[in-house]
Amino acid sequence: MGFDRPIPNGRKSKSMTTELNPLTVAVQMDPMEGIRIGGDSTFHIMLAAQARGHRLYHYLAPDLTYRDGCVLARARPVRVQKVEGDHFAFGEAEVLDLGRDVDVVLMRQDPPFDLSYITATHLLERVQEETLVVNDPASVRNAPEKLFVLDYARFMPPTMITRDLEEVKSFLAQHGEVVVKPLYGNAGNAVFHVGRSGANLSALVELFKSSWVEPFMVQAFIPGVAEGDKRIVLVDGEVAGAVNRIPGAGEIRSNLAVGGSAAKTVLTERELEICEALGPELRRRGLLFVGIDVIGGEWLTEINVTSPTGIVSIDAFNGTDTGGMIWDAIDARLAARAAA
Repeated sequence: MGFDRPIPNGRKSKSMTTELNPLTVAVQMDPMEGIRIGGDSTFHIMLAAQARGHRLYHYLAPDLTYRDGCVLARARPVRVQKVEGDHFAFGEAEVLDLGRDVDVVLMRQDPPFDLSYITATHLLERVQEETLVVNDPASVRNAPEKLFVLDYARFMPPTMITRDLEEVKSFLAQHGEVVVKPLYGNAGNAVFHVGRSGANLSALVELFKSSWVEPFMVQAFIPGVAEGDKRIVLVDGEVAGAVNRIPGAGEIRSNLAVGGSAAKTVLTERELEICEALGPELRRRGLLFVGIDVIGGEWLTEINVTSPTGIVSIDAFNGTDTGGMIWDAIDARLAARAAA
């Protein structure tokens, strides 16, 4: 590996962060080997943490154990660097008590938002009194992307959640074109556009009903998606920046993971109104890093709280440091805890 300093190990007592006494941070995420460092938000948050002198540990959600009132994780100290193919180095694995040995846990594994994900939120919730978990695990559990957004229906396109084919047919007849997507999907997977003819609608509903036990989401199609689906990042309720994601040729999906391209953007008055409406509630719930999706400059479609992305493109276009903003917000949260 190309690292010229040893990987730190050893645990530390709880403390506030300073240059001489950095934080110990446990990152619950996907395998380091598989991440794409050019666009991975978690990796860039880790780089920002390391630049501040924080100690980083990496573990996977299945590495969590509850024992004798403690939540443990078999974790490895890790160093990161922005070198493709040589972007991380692990130290020897340790068993960390997440309530006593670390200052911050970042819950950053990708969905699916399934029972495994929900179980991890329940376990991490048990350390919240001692250790700051970002995002707040109870709030993550109670705010799934396509359901939490219903609290802000006034900003949304016409939306239905159902398993009923006749209801979907009626909705299509009312709105002409619709988009059908799984309730707990991610990264643009299994998102379908159904035109006015309704061709294959029955088969599509059958597929959704056989593939998932939960209802699915149906939304009126917004033609403005051709001009982009804007990802807006909020840090502790404040706008950090935005990037416009433009669908590829022949696509309605603009997710970068499925071939969308990123473009510099600014916020419309409507988008600022949406952010101002969401910000206080996100802050109250401890949802410190959130990404919202807005189509056509006015239609809110999702509030992403599990493992939002987009900060690499935002920083590249705007010359900002969203990773640093996230750590500033974490420091402020820790300071408020210490003062309470």
